[in-house]
Amino acid sequence: MKGILGRKIGMTQVFTNSGKLIPVTVISVEPNIVTQIKTKENDGYEAIQLGFDTKREKLATKASIGHTNKANTTPKRFFKEIKGVDINNYSLGQEIKVDIFETGEVVDVTGTTKGKGFQGVIKRHNQSRGPMGHGSHYHRGPGSMGTMRPMRVFKGKKLPGHMGTLTVTIQNLEIVAVDLENNCLLVKGNVPGAKNSLVIIKSAVKANGKIKDHEELISYEIAEEVQEEKANLEPAEENAESEEA
Repeated sequence: MKGILGRKIGMTQVFTNSGKLIPVTVISVEPNIVTQIKTKENDGYEAIQLGFDTKREKLATKASIGHTNKANTTPKRFFKEIKGVDINNYSLGQEIKVDIFETGEVVDVTGTTKGKGFQGVIKRHNQSRGPMGHGSHYHRGPGSMGTMRPMRVFKGKKLPGHMGTLTVTIQNLEIVAVDLENNCLLVKGNVPGAKNSLVIIKSAVKANGKIKDHEELISYEIAEEVQEEKANLEPAEENAESEEA
């Protein structure tokens, strides 16, 4: 098992030498830092903690600064644990790059889905509407609340409510390309989350270590797209940080 943290930049498409079009998600993966190694003796389980996305020391707490100083690195915005790894292969302060994965490798990608606010049962639970005639008196309602007795709504009844903002993992996605120069991964298909949101790429649970046969890609350029997205992201982050300060 291995993993790394990154940011979803957006989707694009690439072509193989045979002319096959592949839709891909571009994930920007700046080098991660191992900020903590957890052992059975001290913590009861084995895992490594990764720090991702440097932020200004002015905006970090003293506890966070002390934590990252132990790994001899700058304060980080995100910290996530990766379990199931061989901790003997990692050291405190070690830098992990996109080249831990290879082209054709099968991975699981975890992200937070887009928030859609308060939604009704038709959009939230894919229920069907009633007749739309004027005499129907029932169009987009949630349906029956349940039995006559015991005069309450049972748990699990599908009702309107908050939709989205859930942690979702899409399994068995294929890495189409590893771009070490631009610190990017191209993952086949779509992954959860909005643009610039945090995603976690880990070895596939159901196909750990599997490498699929793949075709060579026609030369592509994603550096400009990545730089443009990063340029749009940085001013927004600076404004948010200045407001926090």
